[in-house]
Amino acid sequence: MPDVTLLIPSHCALGENPLWDEAKRTFYWTDIEAGEIHAWSEATGKTRRVYAGPSVGGFTLEADGALALFRLNDITRLGDDGRCTRVIPFADDGSERFNDVTADPFGRVFAGTIGRTKTSGGVFLYEADGSSRLLFRGTGVSNGMGFSPDQRTFYWTCSTTSRIFAFDYNADSGEVSRQRVIHEAPPTAGTPDGLAMETTGSFWSARWDGSRLVHHQPDGTPDGEIAIPTLRPTSCCFGGAKFDQLFVTSARGGDEPPESVGGGIFRVTGAGQGRAVFRSRLFC
Repeated sequence: MPDVTLLIPSHCALGENPLWDEAKRTFYWTDIEAGEIHAWSEATGKTRRVYAGPSVGGFTLEADGALALFRLNDITRLGDDGRCTRVIPFADDGSERFNDVTADPFGRVFAGTIGRTKTSGGVFLYEADGSSRLLFRGTGVSNGMGFSPDQRTFYWTCSTTSRIFAFDYNADSGEVSRQRVIHEAPPTAGTPDGLAMETTGSFWSARWDGSRLVHHQPDGTPDGEIAIPTLRPTSCCFGGAKFDQLFVTSARGGDEPPESVGGGIFRVTGAGQGRAVFRSRLFC
């Protein structure tokens, strides 16, 4: 039976992009509206702010342990010394900013965006040399992404339509094809947001305005859920020594009182097992 506890009463306006670094035993997340990234050490139990600046819609772990920050108008490398260096510019007429990103097995990054309209956002693919290309458009809010254990399927969430899609994924080229809907959430279940893959190929999907995580089989079939004691869970990731802890970010709800746990970081045990995230190689 999964057990849910409040790990960090962070009160984020928009907590997102949970990320576990197994080498440093550290959990990272961003508060997009505050323009901050925070880190929690499993060894000490302490939290510290590691970045403050332009809003970060998503970030990845680099192969050398740095963070690649996908900000409003650029991508930058954040080192252990807290300095941002080596910037890759970003400009797209259809996008407001980046939102949710993930590295693939070859160090590329799939970077989603918030659209200026309900269909002008999409997903860009960044190669290890810093070059990029648009994979597809068609969303106002691009969200949770992941890869199947056999690296043949790419999962992607469109929060605008409350749908989760699957694509055929070519690991050699990074291309995706044969887009199909595998789940459409009913209005009463909340909006699909970030997701976390299990080693089995199943995955958990956070539900904005739904106070829950929903479990899906690889074909998208929902077969379970976990209640989260706040209105807006935003995303989740597996971490801990055995990758058997599920860390959940959240955002404060508009009508939640200041003393609520909205915007906090939650930890779930007994919800399966994940794996280390793939690391990007944009600045390595």
